[in-house]
Amino acid sequence: MKTRILSAIGLLTLLVWNPYPLQVLELKVFDGLMATKPEVQDEMIVLVDIDEEFVEAVGGYPIPRRYYGDLISRTDAIPGITVLMPDPDIRGYEEDFLLANDLSKTATILAYTASTQATEGGPHVGTAALGENPRPWLYQYPGILRQLPALAEQSAGVGLITTAPEVDGVVRRVPLVVNVGDKLYPSFALEMLRVATGNPSYQLSTKETGVEWVRLPEYPLITTDPRARVWTTWNTKFYRQSAAEYLRQPLQGATFVIFGVTAEGVANPIPTPNGPRYAHEVQANILHGLLSGDSPAEPSWAVVAELGVTTLVLLILAFATYSIYFSLPILIGVLSTLCYGAWHFFQQGILLDVSGTILVLFIFWAVVTFRSFIQQFLLRRQIKGQFGTYLSPDMVDMLVKDPSLMKLGGERKEMTFLFADIVGFTPISEAYMKKDDPEGLVELINLFLDRMTKVILANGGTIDKYMGDCIMAFWNAPLPCEKHAEMALKSAMEIELLTEQLNKELKENGLDLPPVVIGTGINTGPCIVGNMGSESRFDYSVVGDAVNLGARLEVQTRTYDTPILFSDFTLKHLQEHGCTTKYTKLDTIKVKGKDEPVEIFAPIFKGGTRKLQKT
Repeated sequence: MKTRILSAIGLLTLLVWNPYPLQVLELKVFDGLMATKPEVQDEMIVLVDIDEEFVEAVGGYPIPRRYYGDLISRTDAIPGITVLMPDPDIRGYEEDFLLANDLSKTATILAYTASTQATEGGPHVGTAALGENPRPWLYQYPGILRQLPALAEQSAGVGLITTAPEVDGVVRRVPLVVNVGDKLYPSFALEMLRVATGNPSYQLSTKETGVEWVRLPEYPLITTDPRARVWTTWNTKFYRQSAAEYLRQPLQGATFVIFGVTAEGVANPIPTPNGPRYAHEVQANILHGLLSGDSPAEPSWAVVAELGVTTLVLLILAFATYSIYFSLPILIGVLSTLCYGAWHFFQQGILLDVSGTILVLFIFWAVVTFRSFIQQFLLRRQIKGQFGTYLSPDMVDMLVKDPSLMKLGGERKEMTFLFADIVGFTPISEAYMKKDDPEGLVELINLFLDRMTKVILANGGTIDKYMGDCIMAFWNAPLPCEKHAEMALKSAMEIELLTEQLNKELKENGLDLPPVVIGTGINTGPCIVGNMGSESRFDYSVVGDAVNLGARLEVQTRTYDTPILFSDFTLKHLQEHGCTTKYTKLDTIKVKGKDEPVEIFAPIFKGGTRKLQKT
């Protein structure tokens, strides 16, 4: 859990930092939302393009300024010219005079552009700043490129066509107000709206979090972001004509007409999400948004809401990711809700950025789930490595699928223990030594231990350890085995039958050896089972008095000349679980380490009448 919390904190820090990739992702998501808006036809704005054909017809660019006067004189709408004319016309003063005369007769808006190189200002409209000082929040420039003073003085207003590209160089938001030389200048579109409404100035409201809104008196509030920017939408179609067409027969009925240069090699298009757009097209889109009031806005509480939702869901996932079957539906549900919520709010004109939240949540879920998968994988490998040689493959698979079946660290349980030893090992060893074949002796021992191990594993037992020619096994751990005493006794009888068969095979193969004899002791009782040892090396084993009694009974098989002995504790468990194996009572004895006498029994089974040879 500590690792999960630290991962969540790290991802939240990433979200607050908002690096370049997250910023671009947010913008691309907003582009996608903007693209869902249906295309609309603007009925109030006409665009007039000064194209290649017109430029060529009037003798090249820059065109004589009298033609700008002719263009604005052809309309009853409010005209705006996005062409900069900071210097006198190259053809002479008469051209500027003619344009200035037409500007004095037709209320026209001219364009300025903010510059990092210019140092001059220009005439600006009065501003009423409400609340905090807005200047620290606004885009700041040392100066502007302005129109020829003789022209600017005759215009009805001047506005900036300056754009503010995003981090990826694409224009999506345009500032309505900028700070130039400590004076506030409106955008071209805002100035056109001011002139159209007949307002002498505009108002700007600023809080501690930045600019809140811009307003023209007696006109609805224009919500902006903290830097006084508005989002532009690119789903608007405008009526448009070439300059030549407009001079012949201008479109009528519009409220605004905006003139701009589209001639190749003259004007530089502005990159937008919908491709390159010219300056008058960008300003037309802004003006359309101001008129219709449908420009989406990102509320000031959006960032706090994003962090709050992300923190809450990360906490939920921190607990839920313990199971992929539980966490995956939660993740899908949350991500679907976020996507739908962003789309729903966008339909209401509210922009909410959920891209960063979605990315952070997915990364957190993927990392934590992958880490959990690795942990489970390593646990399964540990189980296979620890129990692969002690349990049957089926039992190992059960532990791998459900490690909770194995409780490590020590657990008190009732179990049955089996000790099986090769009795009379000395004569067999001497026979191999006489032949100078110690390798053959080892091979013989491994043959018997291997066959005995397979019998025990087939009956659900766990191999605890090998002690020379002795094997120790137990039942009812790590997997539960209800009839553990019966399975241990069954294994002992099968080992006895297997030993007789192996002795027969060895004799048929020409080995002149004393017969191999197995003595098996079985006891049932409580013990502690779990990982025993040190931090660097441990084994899954059992400890307890009942385990020791099982070992003592194996030794007693030599005394009573019987292959298998089991205690009255084992007999009780056999009877309680309906085992029908026949048996005979041999004696009541006291064994080393126990004060109370123990009754011992031997099973009666076909093939089990062989007497043990004494050592």
